[in-house]
Amino acid sequence: MPSKNTICLWYDGTAEEAARFYAATFPDSAVGPILRAPTDYPSGKQGDVLTVQFTVLGIPCLGLNGGPEFKHSEAFSFQVSTEDQAETDRLWNAIVGHGGRASECGWCKDKWGLSWQITPRALMEAITDPDPQAAARAFEAMMTMGKIDIAAIEAARRG
Repeated sequence: MPSKNTICLWYDGTAEEAARFYAATFPDSAVGPILRAPTDYPSGKQGDVLTVQFTVLGIPCLGLNGGPEFKHSEAFSFQVSTEDQAETDRLWNAIVGHGGRASECGWCKDKWGLSWQITPRALMEAITDPDPQAAARAFEAMMTMGKIDIAAIEAARRG
């Protein structure tokens, strides 16, 4: 049974490429049915890939090749919880190393402009520490980082 809620992501002719990258990069991700346009449309021709159904970390998505009019922004992002530094590094490096861009505080953008937050669980535990000074130290450490360094976060938390 299809999901009642599907995230629709707009691409400029590259929805299938993006879906295949996400499926190869993230666990519990896959490419589903691809719909080819039955006729010409404003940003494509009959037979071009119009939509691609895919999942990212179990979340149903639809890639729509809608053309160049709309771009992704930081107002929408996927927040990916990671278990350890190896997983954090693997996902961050996959996104940034595949034409993406590094940003701050665990954020990066993929080559299509979609924002990702690669967020170690250890970071969330540290910045929600019941000791407000420990939480503040961890938060201040995070504010200096691009990719999150779990060892540095834990060291800051301990003081």
